[in-house]
Amino acid sequence: MAEERRIAVAESAKRYAKYLLAFPFILPVIVALLSLTSGDTASAGGWLNLWGRLTGIAGLCCLLLASLLAIRIPGFDRLFGGLTRLWRLHHRLGGVAFVLILAHPLLLALAGVEVSLTAAIEILFPREFAPGLWLGWGALLLTMLFLAPSFAFFGEPEYQRWKQLHRVSGVALLLALVHTLLLARGPAFGWQWLLWCVLAAVAVSAVGYRILFSRYMGARAYRVSAIARPANNVVELSLLAEGKPLSYQPGQFIYLTPRDRQLTAGYGEEHPYTLSSAPAEPQLRVAIKDLGDASRAIQQIALGSRVMVEGPYGDFFADCGGQELWIAGGIGITPFLARLRHLCATAQTVDISLIYCVQDENRALFFEEITELASAIPGFQLTMHYFYRDGPLSAEFLRSHCTGLGSGRAYLCGPETLLSLARMHLLAEGLPRRHLYSEEFSLL
Repeated sequence: MAEERRIAVAESAKRYAKYLLAFPFILPVIVALLSLTSGDTASAGGWLNLWGRLTGIAGLCCLLLASLLAIRIPGFDRLFGGLTRLWRLHHRLGGVAFVLILAHPLLLALAGVEVSLTAAIEILFPREFAPGLWLGWGALLLTMLFLAPSFAFFGEPEYQRWKQLHRVSGVALLLALVHTLLLARGPAFGWQWLLWCVLAAVAVSAVGYRILFSRYMGARAYRVSAIARPANNVVELSLLAEGKPLSYQPGQFIYLTPRDRQLTAGYGEEHPYTLSSAPAEPQLRVAIKDLGDASRAIQQIALGSRVMVEGPYGDFFADCGGQELWIAGGIGITPFLARLRHLCATAQTVDISLIYCVQDENRALFFEEITELASAIPGFQLTMHYFYRDGPLSAEFLRSHCTGLGSGRAYLCGPETLLSLARMHLLAEGLPRRHLYSEEFSLL
């Protein structure tokens, strides 16, 4: 009961911390609403104009908050349940901002139709030079440029190109802020200036830290001290710290940037990888599967090569304890391997069932070590699921190998098809969604 109470308090603290963080970014909308006059709602055109202004303000607020969430300071992401969830919220805020900013000029133009069609066109494209308005158009076009690739309609973007394109967001944000400050009017004009300046300073500081300082202030230098090859397309690197070593928990991940100029791809590119080592080990271990140009090239990295490590990130096992179900697929075994190594090293007794899903016996990474670790940990149960033998993961398979599927906590890591199946089965068995944890690396 004490453990359950501790977890409940921690979850509540995270939830309220998020609300407190978001509140300052809602204030401009509140100030705008408090500044309303009777003339703002006296006609249909007045209502449209009001909504046009509010969508512009709200859209800019979403962009500012999304910029703050992109700061990626280690530990900050844990308020949101890990960097994956934080990044998902960042993406959603960007999508909402895109829709609101797009609606902003359209609603203002529709408000002008009440006067005449010419007046509506004049609102969008004035005859006289209006710097504030044209800055707004520039902000809108740049927002469309850097946000459009994030939508599923355009397909999965290329990772590094997507990251470079996202740097345009800083310029778009600056143009939108100047546009707003030049055109802001009303009784609360001074308050609006103060609010926008404060929020802009916070957002610009976050973006500046992310782009200019984090790689130098937050990164640590390591050397590749050993290379293991558990499979033809997988490498596990052992990394020795050149300075103060990283402190982390099982299941967390890092951004790794190789500095080996002999690599055919990926030099200087940061990519997220889960740590496979236990925290007490003297070196970091990272298992990397060949899934793209950079991860394919790093399979041939040379001993002694320098890499930069930034982190740790993630909150995968933050609420662990009691009855647990682990479901892993392929290279998704990595966070569980780290926790297994940690449990064995600390001689813990547990109530954990691991379902390890692979295509066949030859695809089970670290199988011998996992089997040995599982047998050495009291209360740990390992079950192998072979796709070619058992088919897709089914509710029947889970029921036959695990008890109490609707209770405890479940941790999932692997291909999205496996995660979707596992979520569906576990939720159908009555497992609360808040007790379901998964780790993905989509555009991290």
